Amino acid sequence: MFNLDQFVSQYVTKRPTSMFLSDIEANKDVLSEKIAGKSVLVIGGAGSIGSSFIKAILPFKPSTLVVVDINENALAELTRDLRSTRGMYVPEDYIPYPMDFSSPVFEKMFRRRRGFDIVGNFSAHKHVRSEKDIYSVEALLQNNVLCAKQLLDLLAEYPPEEYFCVSTDKAANPVNIMGASKRIMEDVIFSYSDRFPVKTARFANVAFSNGSLPAGFLARISKLQPLSAPSDVRRFFVSMEESGQICLLSCILGENRAIFFPKLKEVQMMTFDAIGTELLKAHGYEVLKCNSDAEAVNNAEELKNGSKLYPVHYAVSDTSGEKAFEEFVTDTETVDMDRFLSLGVITGKEIPDKEKIALLFKNLYEVFKKEAITKDEIVAVMKSYLLNFDHIEMGKSLDSKM
Repeated sequence: MFNLDQFVSQYVTKRPTSMFLSDIEANKDVLSEKIAGKSVLVIGGAGSIGSSFIKAILPFKPSTLVVVDINENALAELTRDLRSTRGMYVPEDYIPYPMDFSSPVFEKMFRRRRGFDIVGNFSAHKHVRSEKDIYSVEALLQNNVLCAKQLLDLLAEYPPEEYFCVSTDKAANPVNIMGASKRIMEDVIFSYSDRFPVKTARFANVAFSNGSLPAGFLARISKLQPLSAPSDVRRFFVSMEESGQICLLSCILGENRAIFFPKLKEVQMMTFDAIGTELLKAHGYEVLKCNSDAEAVNNAEELKNGSKLYPVHYAVSDTSGEKAFEEFVTDTETVDMDRFLSLGVITGKEIPDKEKIALLFKNLYEVFKKEAITKDEIVAVMKSYLLNFDHIEMGKSLDSKM
């Protein structure tokens, strides 16, 4: 019987337990003091990281949990999961809402409750593939940047005790629009840090999270379809449990404008093709390397006849925005590596220039009003704000590949 958690622990993170357990244990009294009896709002809470954050915070017994997500089916599954887990504390005031956090109905709900003590925002476009054309780029920036500010304006009416918004390792020296959007998002939320405490976290790929390539491997295997993966892209990985825990620690224990990141070493990086190969072995297959997607698709027909040779196409990455390695900190950022055993903290961030952010928003709104725009124009607007944004354009999207 294949056990995903065990596979991740053995072959991906290569850690028998969560790397953050020691820090949670060392700070459990403070966590309990700051969470017990508090009202919690989790936006994007039905996704992999948001739901993991919920599972990390519930043991500290908040009085209220409101979860907002546009994925109604995922909200239903989240509720079933929580209700079906032995020993899981779920507050009496628990309501999952299938709604958009930028919608009028969300504003009505928020104002009716007069805000929340703790707010976690996990609603984000997270894929590099989201920059396939100008429409997907606009949708990405609307969600990650423009709507994020709209939420912050609403929160300012009833300031929370803690506000957390998830970032990404790709925000450090970004080379794709998604990473740049999250780096801008960091500045946007920090510009509100004179109204309420704001924190974020940059962390690695979440192993087998919804929509991730490893999760896609499982879907392909279930359908006897070939696997495809880059052979040269190296990434850090954390488990889904760890993803929720780092967000919890940042949200509750972080100082205002702190950015948390996991203490991971370069030797712990993995390539996606290595994960795919180990996963196939765990399912009883041998790898059959193919020279193209088409060849792999053709060879997959033999799987229906019981073949144990599983076709894969591993190749060097050739799509826009792919970074060959990962990093959490830039050369200009100050880091505290001593406060936590498993976490580093970027400190000393100043409140960003609000006029400069306002100009960025004005430029984005103006470019989006045009009937005909190009991705280059949008990238230029982003570069005018984010001077170190070194966009990698290959003229090819991940959607053109398996």
